[in-house]
Amino acid sequence: MGDSTIKVGMFTLGMVATNCYFVFDESATDEEGRFHAAFFDPADKGERIYEALSEKNIVVDKILLTHGHFDHIGGVEALKKLSGAKVGCYEKEQALCNDPYLNLSNDYGWHWKVVPDETYRDGEVVTVAGIDFKVLATPGHTSGGCCYYIEKAGILISGDTLFEESVGRTDFPTSSTRELVNSVKEKLFVLPDDTIVYPGHGELTTIGHEKEYNPFIM
Repeated sequence: MGDSTIKVGMFTLGMVATNCYFVFDESATDEEGRFHAAFFDPADKGERIYEALSEKNIVVDKILLTHGHFDHIGGVEALKKLSGAKVGCYEKEQALCNDPYLNLSNDYGWHWKVVPDETYRDGEVVTVAGIDFKVLATPGHTSGGCCYYIEKAGILISGDTLFEESVGRTDFPTSSTRELVNSVKEKLFVLPDDTIVYPGHGELTTIGHEKEYNPFIM
């Protein structure tokens, strides 16, 4: 299914076991033989991420955020500094990224802020390392949450919008249960059933499985 040269690697980091993904094309290297990747939601230990990827000869070209909650941004500052990669997110998530109250880091005494270098519109295609990522605005878990869809590979980076037989919480600042359900139905369940879903927490799933078995989306 999809383009087999596009690979997804994962780290699970932080106090709530956040899945952090890096996506690269294993058929494409630069003049020095290095792979280039997009990195999603560096949750913690940016230095560790950078060192581990460097050992695998992988360069981070851009850091993309599905949303700005503390458990998805804890490693941004260090990874950005070490890699030189710019940080991007959906345009309506800027305020949450930059507000320790809204992004919940204030609850733990961390006061984290991320100021994105780039923001994207709903439906915009962001090309990183030769791979096209379509931004799908999926408000609900946060008002500016989004997913990234790689059509030719049949891959969805879903953040905390959609999990295996579950969805993201909606009891946080800017959350909305109604918006979340609509986002999943209107933006994600219209994708091909064999689309592989890489969620922000938990195990991988597929769109087809969730359409049939997810009790939160009826």
